[in-house]
Amino acid sequence: MNPKYLDWGLTHYEEAFENQQKLVDSRINKEVENTLVLTEHYAVYTLGKRKGTEDHLIWDEETLRAKGITLAKTNRGGDITYHGPGQIVGYPIICLQRSKDLHEYLRNLEQVLINALGCHGLIAGRREGMTGIWIKDRKIAAIGVAVKRWITYHGFALNVKNDLNHFAGIVPCGISQSEGSVTSMEKELKEFGSTLDLEEIKHTIAVEFWKIFKDI
Repeated sequence: MNPKYLDWGLTHYEEAFENQQKLVDSRINKEVENTLVLTEHYAVYTLGKRKGTEDHLIWDEETLRAKGITLAKTNRGGDITYHGPGQIVGYPIICLQRSKDLHEYLRNLEQVLINALGCHGLIAGRREGMTGIWIKDRKIAAIGVAVKRWITYHGFALNVKNDLNHFAGIVPCGISQSEGSVTSMEKELKEFGSTLDLEEIKHTIAVEFWKIFKDI
């Protein structure tokens, strides 16, 4: 199967957000079909709309500059999270006009990631009352979405082989150390000597995405 997706490569978050908005408007005007965008971002902390999000930023401006991490406010749901090279970020630009069910969309998006991780030998799932995808108490993917006239944007971030040390600068997604930690595919598969290929994993995500969303 050769699934369709746009690969934007390594992008600045603000540039990707602007291009997302253009795609959303094009989808609203029926100028494009449902689209899956996959990308990586230069190091950035993004702050969602949840109240108190800024309180979960630990590192000060000087530390951020030294580590080359920028800060961006965004209009997606959720708390603060990190994006960086080696992490696959997915932006589905799809129409939910038929179902108008955001809860169902989120569950389906979670299932895409669960299935994709399963294809690479990792058993992942959900945790009651917590967003994202988990391997036991270790969060491997974050999810935060938005809709405009029932066209989705924003989406998910899957930790493949990104620098997990950068999560130390935030309380990721508002999760305290007692509630869990952050992990990646590289960390989970290290004992098996796995060599992770980002292009292969992007392909897997796209295959699993269109299996679930092909009839939307």
